[in-house]
Amino acid sequence: MRRLDNKVAVITGGAGGIGTATAHLFAEQGAKVVLIDVDETALKEVASGIAKVAPEAQVAWLAVDLGDEASAKAVVGHALERFGRIDVLVNNAGLRSYEPLDGAKAETWDRLLSVNLLSYAYLVREALPALRKSGKGSIVNISSTHAFNPRAGMGQYDVTKAGIISLTKTLAFEEAERGVRVNAVCPGATLTPFHIRRFAADGKSENDLRNEQLNQNIQRRWADPREIAYPILWLASEEASFVTASVIMADGGTRV
Repeated sequence: MRRLDNKVAVITGGAGGIGTATAHLFAEQGAKVVLIDVDETALKEVASGIAKVAPEAQVAWLAVDLGDEASAKAVVGHALERFGRIDVLVNNAGLRSYEPLDGAKAETWDRLLSVNLLSYAYLVREALPALRKSGKGSIVNISSTHAFNPRAGMGQYDVTKAGIISLTKTLAFEEAERGVRVNAVCPGATLTPFHIRRFAADGKSENDLRNEQLNQNIQRRWADPREIAYPILWLASEEASFVTASVIMADGGTRV
C-alpha cells in the first residue's frame, strides 16, 4: 500500500514550486490529484510532467483565481465531479509583496489577504462536507517561518502567514470530533522557480543558489521543494492520524 492509495487530494498553488513537488509526490504515493492554479498553461505542464513519471496517476486540474470567493465552490465541485470525493486539501496558494507597511497600498492588502488567507478559509468551508464524509479527512495549510519571524518590508505577506497558523489551530479544534485533522507546514528558504527567476535578475544562476551558503538557517542552504513536500505528505497520510493542530517547521533550523 502506498501512503495515499484511494485518496483524492486537492492542491492549490499546484503550478508553483512546492505545489508541483507535492503533486508529484502525492501522485507517486497513489493519490488522485486535483491541481488548482491561476496559470492554465503551467497546470497543463505539471500534469504532463506527472504523467511521464507516474503514467498510472489520475490528475485533474482547474485554472481559477482563488482570490475570488466563488472559485472555492468551483474547485470543490470540479474535484467531486471528477473523482467523487475529497480526502485531502492542501492550501498552498500564495502571493508576495515587497512594500513596507508605511506605504502599503489598500489594493495590495486586499489581494494578498484574498489569496493568501481568505482562499484558505473559503476552500475549507466548501470542502468540509466532503472531508467529513471521508471519515479521515486531512487539511494541510502552508504557512511560512515568517509567521513567527516577520521581516521589514514584507509585512503584508507575513501577516497573512501568521493568520494561517491561527486559522489552522481553530479549524483543528472545531473539526476534531468530525474526523478532520488540520495542520500546517512552515517552509523556510525554498528554491522555487519564483526565487530562481528573482535572483536571475541579479545575475545569480540556479547553480549559484544551490551552492551558496545561507545565513538564515543552521543547515546554511536552500531547501529543494520536494523536501517540503515530504512533511506535507506525512500530514496528509494516516501515519499522522494522531496529529492535529500542529505546526511543522520545515526550515533547516531557522536562526531566530
